[in-house]
Amino acid sequence: MAYVIAEPCIGTKDMACVDACPVDAIHPGKHDRGVETAPQLYINADCIDCGNCIPACPVSAIFAGEDLPDKWKHYAQINRDWYADRTK
Repeated sequence: MAYVIAEPCIGTKDMACVDACPVDAIHPGKHDRGVETAPQLYINADCIDCGNCIPACPVSAIFAGEDLPDKWKHYAQINRDWYADRTK
């Protein structure tokens, strides 16, 4: 996984990262089903690794997978699971 959205996004869900992503790899977006109830935003593991989302995030919730703090390592799986649940 290239990038991971972690705990600082919970409850914030600022859409600046969604707008900065050139390949629509961050969801749920403003018009996606479930945006109101999702606790955070998620990055698809198939993102193109451009990094545009990192400076766009006002709460510093986005990390390169290898830079994810130990206390938030489990968010890599949380991001993967969110997308896996959408394909079932």
